[in-house]
Amino acid sequence: MKCKICKEKAIIKLKRHNIKLCKEHFNDFFLKQVDRAIKEFKMFKKEEKVMVCVSGGKDSLVLWYVLKKLGYNTVGMYVNLGISEYSENSKKKVLKFAKLFDLEYKIVDLVELGYPVPKIAKESRRAECSVCGVIKRYYFNKVAYDEGFDVVATGHNLDDEASRLLGNILHWNDEYLKKQVPVLPAEGKMLKKKVKPLIRLTEKEIASYAFLNKIDYLIEECPLSKGATSLVYKDALNLIEENIVGTKQFFYFQYVKKLQKELEHSQNKIGSLKECKICGMESFNDICSFCRLVRNEEQ
Repeated sequence: MKCKICKEKAIIKLKRHNIKLCKEHFNDFFLKQVDRAIKEFKMFKKEEKVMVCVSGGKDSLVLWYVLKKLGYNTVGMYVNLGISEYSENSKKKVLKFAKLFDLEYKIVDLVELGYPVPKIAKESRRAECSVCGVIKRYYFNKVAYDEGFDVVATGHNLDDEASRLLGNILHWNDEYLKKQVPVLPAEGKMLKKKVKPLIRLTEKEIASYAFLNKIDYLIEECPLSKGATSLVYKDALNLIEENIVGTKQFFYFQYVKKLQKELEHSQNKIGSLKECKICGMESFNDICSFCRLVRNEEQ
């Protein structure tokens, strides 16, 4: 098996691109895919301050590493979810990584704040993954706003977004379907722009890049995610992809192409935004989702 570019020994085969690459040219390919996504969807510019949400897993650490390699101004932001040993292990990975590559980071500790995910999930009687999502989104935006970041970047990849799209279509979640784009624009004065620079890459490609570049990440999956329906949708798409190569890419990006036109001509909901009566952050309701959650009020 030879590299398509240099004819040296290839170490990876990318079926959906119909190419085989050596380490050097796979790394080049990977960087170009991230750079292409950033420019194609106008995610951010070199002079802008990017907050990278890091968890200690492969996707977020690879994203942080690649953005720094491409010359972007980044700071990592880690949220300690308070999920026993899992959170401690993920924090160690983030700190070790930041020290190794001399990267700046910030930490939000939900245990110290009194909002660990298991505790809030139990008190609110809501699914842990749902609670985790609300809390993380709140602090991602709050820290980005308080610290003056221009954009929030997450490590969501093609597999994540294609499987989420499948789930939202199966359940016709119109509200979520309208947000399934690689870039969510800023709204109002406080809601920051959110982007997904790894959107053109799969989980396997990201894992391969991490391995080849000796990026030490947390392999353990979140214990609260066991049985999550998103994993079922990923398995279903993987099965289709094995038989029809390129399905995930076509499925997701064709949807984005159609949705993007609608998004470009739509008006932001700035007029309906208001300050949360409790925390002061902007929300479409008098009390934001986070404050209602931790106060154990109906969503």
